[in-house]
Amino acid sequence: MFTDTQLLDKVNDYISHLIYGKQPDGLYEPIQYAMSLGGKRIRPVLMMMAYNLYRDDVDSILSQAAGIETYHNYTLMHDDLMDNADIRRGKPTVHKKWSRNTAILSGDAMQVIAYRLMTGTGGRYVPAVMKLFTQTAMQVCEGQQYDMDFETRMDVYEHEYLEMIRLKTSVLLAASLKIGALLAEAPAEDTQFLYDFGINLGIAFQLRDDILDVYGDPRVFGKKIGGDILSNKKTYMLIQALRRANPDQLAELKKWLSPEEFDPDEKIKAVTALYDAIDVRSLCEDRISHYTLLAETNLGMVKVSDAKKQPLLNEMNKLMFREA
Repeated sequence: MFTDTQLLDKVNDYISHLIYGKQPDGLYEPIQYAMSLGGKRIRPVLMMMAYNLYRDDVDSILSQAAGIETYHNYTLMHDDLMDNADIRRGKPTVHKKWSRNTAILSGDAMQVIAYRLMTGTGGRYVPAVMKLFTQTAMQVCEGQQYDMDFETRMDVYEHEYLEMIRLKTSVLLAASLKIGALLAEAPAEDTQFLYDFGINLGIAFQLRDDILDVYGDPRVFGKKIGGDILSNKKTYMLIQALRRANPDQLAELKKWLSPEEFDPDEKIKAVTALYDAIDVRSLCEDRISHYTLLAETNLGMVKVSDAKKQPLLNEMNKLMFREA
């Protein structure tokens, strides 16, 4: 079995040698830049881990692993554009370094490249893999639309938010695992258990991200803390704060949600203080524990030895207790 570090090294080496395209420079340089920013490469590593449960020749699926990472970075490029974010992984976002139009077009090209990489060298697995990948890509768009719809609503419910992050975040993690299993010709039952593992892991992962956006260390997190607060993003903690606040707290919270002009640091400080008073962080931590336990149960049902599943279990624990 390969360790996560070994798999990460393989993915990074493969991506660093990928030629996404030659000309025009204005199209391909932003893609190379976005991919060179690094990141945890969670999705390709999970794909290769799932594959490694059944087969050892992990290098044979590096094209698909790079495809899922390229697609993920395409979604980040467009997310940053829609959110008007300045920083990604401690560096200027593509639309800040180049332009908004560049981010749109280079992002579109990344999506096409991801599909090309996902087909690999062909083979009988391609129809099943591409069916899942296409379905996942559409679900990510649906999740993004829900996220945008929530921006103008004050009555977002917990179940709506959890469905949004399932679509926007979890399905890509789940598809990474299932594609790895499909490429390894794993039993159908196992591919579904791994997919369910990814869904629950992804929900817990996004909830942890919600916490880190408020309480994380910006030097570790790689982007400004409080971005969700400044944009009034309907995170799990804001939804719970709106629901559980007493009348005075609710009035104070709504005061900060309504004005278009405000001091950013003052808003972050005030809303964070309300979160602390209402204790929404502990509620979010409880949900993380819930979905982490579900994920661990899903993984336990995969019919391979516990020793083979240990790298995936280690990866789950690392993601749940991360600081970035």
